Amino acid sequence: MEVFDAVRTVLAVRQFQDKPIPDAIVHRIVEAGHVSASSMNGQPWHFLVIQNKDTLRQLAPLARTGPYIAQAPLAIVVGLEKSPYGIADASRAIQSMVLTAWEEGIGSNWVGFDNLTQIHPLLGIPDDIEVLAILPFGYPVANIGKGAKKRKPLAEIAHRERWDQPFE
Repeated sequence: MEVFDAVRTVLAVRQFQDKPIPDAIVHRIVEAGHVSASSMNGQPWHFLVIQNKDTLRQLAPLARTGPYIAQAPLAIVVGLEKSPYGIADASRAIQSMVLTAWEEGIGSNWVGFDNLTQIHPLLGIPDDIEVLAILPFGYPVANIGKGAKKRKPLAEIAHRERWDQPFE
């Protein structure tokens, strides 16, 4: 899949088949986060790869927006060290992992954002690491319409040279 096609067609997936993700693909997804761009090469991220079904079931109710984590065959918890660029760097890594998974036919969605401290004891995360997001991954249950997105017209959100000049 071309990079632009992945960006153009990726959609949030919240229902997953009961089908494991091959280890080679899991490794590739994590590696995509690992090699993402990082301000001043700080790499403040940490990735906790969760595949144990019991742990996934325990994790799901701890994230208000992600009860569907329980049915995913994989979740990656993204933590970060305190850094002025930590959220930006970890967000880039998240997008790299989501797009890499999408290329393999695996869907995901960003769950949570801030206030995920209740996850620390379950996964043994140190107090000085902030959990930014949980990314459940899995093969979509439904054949989702790749690329069928509702977006504002480009001229409404992009400008050329000056704010009052639409980019067309």
